[in-house]
Amino acid sequence: MSHVDHPTVESLWISVALSFVAIAYLDRWMRVAWLVPDGVKSWRAWSFFAGLLLVRLGLGSSLSLLDHNLLTAHMVQHLLLMTLAPPLILLGAPLKLLPQVPAQRLVELIARPHRWSPMRQLGRMMLHPTFGWIGATATLVVWHIPSIFMLGLRSPTWHGIEQASFLVAGLLFWWPVVEPSRNALRWPESSILLYLFLATLPCDILSGFLVFCDRVVYPVSLSSPRSFGLSALEDQQCAGALMWTCVTVVYLIAGAVFTARLLSSQGFEELAIQQFDSPCMAARQTDPRRMEAA
Repeated sequence: MSHVDHPTVESLWISVALSFVAIAYLDRWMRVAWLVPDGVKSWRAWSFFAGLLLVRLGLGSSLSLLDHNLLTAHMVQHLLLMTLAPPLILLGAPLKLLPQVPAQRLVELIARPHRWSPMRQLGRMMLHPTFGWIGATATLVVWHIPSIFMLGLRSPTWHGIEQASFLVAGLLFWWPVVEPSRNALRWPESSILLYLFLATLPCDILSGFLVFCDRVVYPVSLSSPRSFGLSALEDQQCAGALMWTCVTVVYLIAGAVFTARLLSSQGFEELAIQQFDSPCMAARQTDPRRMEAA
């Protein structure tokens, strides 16, 4: 029932593309790190490379061979592309490393569509948290509908679209969390915690259904070769439990980090206000005119 893949050729092209991205990022990072005092820190560069590695594992490793036979491997691939790799890539701040003075022709090509009002509105809409949440939820749910799931298994083209949609949806979903200050239509930063909590709900519903369902949801699993001694139902339950656990842990970590960052920024603002107010209060108390008036 599944389509025939060419993993060696696909893996080669994926490795070449990701290597090109890594080399371009490293070149720009080294220039910015040496020339700009507040450039991208080294830990961000390591985060970016780790994200690319996870994309490589999801698309060009043995998972691409197992995902047609094991639902668990299929779920691992989705988690790598949508939940783990995107935040690491965005933490690498790749947009900050873009050349500040590109070629004139490139400037014209980029600037021309952005001068068109609908394009600006589209860009703001895509970076809005609502769009990121709906896009990620729709991508997760739609591709796990049995008929559409089978479409991805039968067709190499649709399988590629499926993988690309998970990566793009993951990047759009994590953008408001990793780069809240650069969000085109900003919400209060504290609302990101609610954003992360609501994002766990569709994952919990889907994973709970896969874990507690007493029948095999995807009939193709019944005719697929068995691996690691798992039956089709056990494989389905393992996939659901993996998604349930991984998504919960990752979102909890993201929420904790975001809360710490939010509290630290608020504490810094309060400290700055106190330091600003203290000299003013002292000046008022020592002002002879104010003392005579008192």
